[in-house]
Amino acid sequence: MATAMSESNPITVGNLEVQRIPCLSDNYVWLLQEKNSGKVAVVDPSEFKPVASAIQDRGLKLDYILNTHHHWDHTGGNEDLKSKFHCTVVGPQADKGRIPGIDTALADGESWQFGDLEMQVFDTPGHTRGHITLWFPEVQALFPGDTLFALGCGRMFEGNAQQMWTSLSKLKPLPPATKVFCAHEYTHSNAKFALSIDPDNQALQKRAALINDLRKQGIPTIPSTLQEELDTNPFLRPDDPAIRKNLRVPESASTVDAFAAVRKAKDNF
Repeated sequence: MATAMSESNPITVGNLEVQRIPCLSDNYVWLLQEKNSGKVAVVDPSEFKPVASAIQDRGLKLDYILNTHHHWDHTGGNEDLKSKFHCTVVGPQADKGRIPGIDTALADGESWQFGDLEMQVFDTPGHTRGHITLWFPEVQALFPGDTLFALGCGRMFEGNAQQMWTSLSKLKPLPPATKVFCAHEYTHSNAKFALSIDPDNQALQKRAALINDLRKQGIPTIPSTLQEELDTNPFLRPDDPAIRKNLRVPESASTVDAFAAVRKAKDNF
């Protein structure tokens, strides 16, 4: 049986190989290797030891650290990893003053080259004021940090509902087959909340049952696909009539107000 925070097998999307590194209690750090060039990166390294061990165990050398935002559970390993591997730290321009060791700062609409793959950047404030989301269009892989979760979204610590909804709305039009590599294993608890406000959604019922089975076996639920999120994630569906009815949100209310009601309900769940 897999452990509760299993690394499991690598996931290959085109020429990008993605390996899960469990950290802390529920974080996932993503180890990326662009197969054509051999370039290696990690996304949001929470801590040094498990990340360094995963890299060395595979006989790799770390070239880049990619940070989505400044929170300690996403940057805690930056400085020690940079010291050990002499790698380059890439992060948000909007929050460069809070990213340890940052070398390259990227803003909304900018691109950055990871080996043979182009990475595009979305500014996605809401969880923090300087959050970014990383998108590899050629292989349809999305790394949203704490903006979008499987069946959830990040708490709005430094932003507001308008900002967070605008950020999520940047991600909704991406290809439905996009793999969503979020940063936390929150899916089981998120499913319970989603069912509480959208109980008649058959796609959600099926997904929640599968999630329950996976977590009982200690199997990770990440990545999901964007299509799964569009069909079942209440934070992407605030205009759904059933969700509005269950939260007593008037039909006349704006999408942002409905989204805020979903977020408030989750905060109090």
